[in-house]
Amino acid sequence: MLDANIKNQLKSYLEKVVSPIEIVASVDVNAPGALGQKSGELLEMLKEIAELSTLITLSEDGNDERKPSFSLNRVGSDMKVRFAGIPMGHEFSSLVLALLQVGGYPPKVDADMIEQIQGLEGEYRFETYISLSCQNCPEVVQALNLMSVLNPNISHVMIDGALFQDEVNERQVMAVPSVYLNGEPFGQGRMTLDEIVKRLDSGAEKRDAEKISKKEAFDVLVVGGGPAGAAAAIYAARKGIRTGVVAERFGGQVLDTLAIENFISVKETEGPKLAAALEEHVKSYDVDIMNTQRAEALVPASTPGGLIEVKLANGAVVRGKTVIAATGARWRELNVPGEQEYRARGVAYCPHCDGPLFKGKRVAVVGGGNSGVEAAIDLAGIVSHVTVLEFGDQLRADAVLQKKLHSLPNVTVITMAQTTEVNGDGNKVTGLTYKDRNTNEVYRLDLEGIFVQIGLVPNTDWLKGTVDLNKYGEIEVDRRGQTSVPGVFAAGDATVSPYKQIIIAMGDGATASLSAFDYLIRNSVKEEGESTA
Repeated sequence: MLDANIKNQLKSYLEKVVSPIEIVASVDVNAPGALGQKSGELLEMLKEIAELSTLITLSEDGNDERKPSFSLNRVGSDMKVRFAGIPMGHEFSSLVLALLQVGGYPPKVDADMIEQIQGLEGEYRFETYISLSCQNCPEVVQALNLMSVLNPNISHVMIDGALFQDEVNERQVMAVPSVYLNGEPFGQGRMTLDEIVKRLDSGAEKRDAEKISKKEAFDVLVVGGGPAGAAAAIYAARKGIRTGVVAERFGGQVLDTLAIENFISVKETEGPKLAAALEEHVKSYDVDIMNTQRAEALVPASTPGGLIEVKLANGAVVRGKTVIAATGARWRELNVPGEQEYRARGVAYCPHCDGPLFKGKRVAVVGGGNSGVEAAIDLAGIVSHVTVLEFGDQLRADAVLQKKLHSLPNVTVITMAQTTEVNGDGNKVTGLTYKDRNTNEVYRLDLEGIFVQIGLVPNTDWLKGTVDLNKYGEIEVDRRGQTSVPGVFAAGDATVSPYKQIIIAMGDGATASLSAFDYLIRNSVKEEGESTA
């Protein structure tokens, strides 16, 4: 089940375990179909893991109703960490971390967060539906596993949605990760440990706001934690000046990117790995990171050289002598009736994450650019049929992608198609309505899923009315990254930069940071000259 390299790596990790672990498996190798086959595979994997450490024992006496599944228990304690399915793919790292944490290895979480988790009162039974191809799921699974290790009132089970299809259909799970708390929907999509704990701890937001508002003004305040923001923070910190980062989620859109093959000097990587490396690099400098904080407004300095304010959603106000706006972009929405109503109930934006939930079903991909055609190619191997809807008169994807798409027998391409409505039955998507832009005739497609792949929209609502934006909402900047407001610079996908690429965003961030430093120097010289006059 596990190859020799993985076994060797896992064995070295398990040497860090200090407390005995009991793995309790619930399997039924005689079950019909995939469940029986997967039971056998899971049992084989668990036996191999148990052989790698004298502190790990395996019991096959589990009686959980989900089979195959297994729990990890620290001997002599009451921990509740469970995996329903075989946590391979992106979830293998979740299994390794769970083994280490259940085995007594200290988590890489600050003491305040540990104390906050341990102080949560009440009973919290979490269930997370995932797909093994989802790059967003491990962060949620790992956060909830850690919480269940730290607090006996918290339990968590990871559930492979592709394996437990009956549950997925019964609960109408159409997006991953989907988290349930005590049997009720809790959240969907990527969530950090901070975000989850804040939702459970009602006083956390107020405490955060008070703490942030008390911070001294920064020399450079970066708003955004993606590639542009990370580069800006590093370049500023290396100058030895007071640097802060406000980020809604550190890593930004990179977290939603699966394969990255054009980041120069790195032949191939994945978005979450690159995002983690970015955060680690920034944290190696003296940078104050304020994560899970959303900017709501920018207040320019009232006098030349004065402090610029950034108002946050939680009520806090952060101040900087200069500000670098690097808030990136998000998926563009269709903005048609039914889209919001059926979001995560058939309307999806990440084919890699949510595609396995539509196995054997009919889906549409809206968008004929590279992202849309790549999505259709990926989905064609999972679903029964894919319909690609392109607004223009021809697909815009690269020729090699179009050639591959047209070779697939279960794909239909419709051009000059304007999506006008998402149809549903009140619970889930049942179809899509589109207009033929040549004839104005209206058609309906019967299907179960819609994947929207129509580009990006900049995250600049918080800047409206303060800095100049173009008609697309992008920040107008000069070649130095300067905006229309003195002391406010911008970088990355939120700007008019024509090419939305990771490496270009990083360069933009470095440029904006160096420009902000130059601005600080020139203004300090003016102030000194004025004071001695």
